[in-house]
Amino acid sequence: MTLTRSVWVTLIGTMVSAGALAYAHVALPNQTLLSDYALVSGGLAPVLIGMLALAGACLSLAYGLAIVDPGRTAATRVLLLAGAFGLMMSGIFPTDPGTSQVGSLSGEIHRWSAAIVFTSLPVAGWVLARGRSAAPRWNAVRAMSVASGVALAVYLAAHPATFTSALINGGAYYGLLERGMVLAEMALLMAMALAIGGGRGAARNAVAPPAATAAERKRPENPERPEGQERLAA
Repeated sequence: MTLTRSVWVTLIGTMVSAGALAYAHVALPNQTLLSDYALVSGGLAPVLIGMLALAGACLSLAYGLAIVDPGRTAATRVLLLAGAFGLMMSGIFPTDPGTSQVGSLSGEIHRWSAAIVFTSLPVAGWVLARGRSAAPRWNAVRAMSVASGVALAVYLAAHPATFTSALINGGAYYGLLERGMVLAEMALLMAMALAIGGGRGAARNAVAPPAATAAERKRPENPERPEGQERLAA
């Protein structure tokens, strides 16, 4: 897979995920959280497709980063792999019905897998954009990383399982906050893909060997110096 294909797979996988979850929201009875749609009739397929498609997008993006900048993006790729793993586990192990109470092993695995997803992706975006130039594509990654992190913090404060929920009446709107957080992280993945795709030319130039200068082309060969020594000196 080339870098261009990796970018396209990431973008398409993210859009498929968004479409599947939007279908569940429109076609099925309204649920508080997105994962709750898997518990109603006809909801398992779109939720599973949405999670697995987004996991595929994370894996494709990690592959693209390995192509364009393997040394500098190692931490980001580990975080993306963690996010993909969390999405797959969240899809395989459904949540428990109800509000904030988790009463089964499946629900516990789902909860902690979702926590991995929601925390790893904003950090991945921030680590990837850290130290980069002020180009618009990297500014977009930084902005979406911050937006995803802020959305996560507000969602956690509003969740009924936290002590702050009662103070801010979070039970009334924490489902809406979850949807906003998911959309922000989808936008972050797409921004990261477009950022590495926009810099692929620079990456190729960095990898390509420099062209010989005119002075080097005119330099007479030294028969007394072995070719292997010239290569080592260069």
